[in-house]
Amino acid sequence: MTKLAFNEFQEVSSKQWKQKIQVDLKGADYNDTLIWNTNEGIDVRPFYHLDEMELPFPNPSTQASQWTINQTIFVADEAKSNAKAKKVLNRGAESITFVIPSSGVDLNALMEGLLNSKTTFHFTLQFCSDEFVKELKALLGNTPFAIHIDIIGNLAKTGNWYRNLNSDIEAYKAIVAETNGITINMGLYQNAGANHIQELAYALAHANEYLTHLDSNPSIKATFQVSVGSNYFFEIAKLRALRLLWASLASEYNVDETCHIIATPTKRNKTLYDYNTNMLRTTTECMAAILGGADTVGNLAYDAIYHKDNEFGARIARNQLLVLKHESYFNKVNNPADGAYYIEQVTDQLADKALELFKDIEQQGGLLKQLKEGTIQRKIKESASKEQEAFNKGELVLLGTNKHPNPKDRMKDELELYPFVKTNPVKTLLPPIVERRLAEALEQQRIKSE
Repeated sequence: MTKLAFNEFQEVSSKQWKQKIQVDLKGADYNDTLIWNTNEGIDVRPFYHLDEMELPFPNPSTQASQWTINQTIFVADEAKSNAKAKKVLNRGAESITFVIPSSGVDLNALMEGLLNSKTTFHFTLQFCSDEFVKELKALLGNTPFAIHIDIIGNLAKTGNWYRNLNSDIEAYKAIVAETNGITINMGLYQNAGANHIQELAYALAHANEYLTHLDSNPSIKATFQVSVGSNYFFEIAKLRALRLLWASLASEYNVDETCHIIATPTKRNKTLYDYNTNMLRTTTECMAAILGGADTVGNLAYDAIYHKDNEFGARIARNQLLVLKHESYFNKVNNPADGAYYIEQVTDQLADKALELFKDIEQQGGLLKQLKEGTIQRKIKESASKEQEAFNKGELVLLGTNKHPNPKDRMKDELELYPFVKTNPVKTLLPPIVERRLAEALEQQRIKSE
């Protein structure tokens, strides 16, 4: 058999491809037929060609082979949380995130037998206390750890500071002095309905608020907590664009230009009915997170929106990641998306448009000012409304919910958690950003009719 070399084939330009496509369309308009526009204002073409690209491509310097499997444990009981951490580490988890609800947690009981291991422990604090952070840091010693607290994220989510602006900022400065790290929860924006450009721009403005209040320190490193949706290639591009944007901002403040990305699947597209489809969604979302270069990937249980934390759901979620790592070999190649023209082009457009929006936010006074005025909340609501309208019309499909639903499904008696937005009228400094699933209104109607 004759062995062919690629140089034996004649190169075909993008112009030639378009001419061939136009002939095959038999008179239909190329732009109207094959180019579609996203909510972000990005035109997606039917093919991408090297002669339309600017080289070299930006390098986000991701390490897809280094991602770790994470499991989150909410600490309601220290002894039970400790036992659970030991169990899941023996069953494949590679890092643990403890969600700490208050400063009254007994840290010695929580970390008994876990200290001085190679496992990285993440601590997400739902309160603001520099004294607690000092105590935790002293206990951990040489154990790899990261402490996450996001006072601006808490303000955006609840509408209030933990105490007040000045007290929170001063406590946060003391915390960063201990940890050399800032955390930005950009998943809040995504779960509330922000589009990709808004997510990136708000996350960058969010980080910028912290950097303007902190002293310049080359040791400061940023962690971004990201929610990943089902737009597979755009989610890969989003994470890559995030690294490029952060590097650009960090260089202005002389802080670490690398960042740590913790990715989890979004709740926005998860459904109560035909709940097994949630496993398909979370699998592709975790795949996108890995290919996009997330450092730490935690999965969402298929029944997380309506069941309390349970062994079966957690095991399935963890096993999905174990299959991706050890059977699908998603840890064998670094930067697997490099050079994919479609992803590179979307990455570039997301980064450019997000940077433009970020600059506009800063010119208008910054994220905190726009949160106080309600501008950010309004823009997210507008984006969420467009997405909701597409879902209601059936243009955005959630299988088993707004397409091919099973009328025999019964979920009313399965609800251990309330799966819909709760209204809790309290006085707030500013309107909170509310996370909401797309299927909520439809599911509420179905439950009433059961």
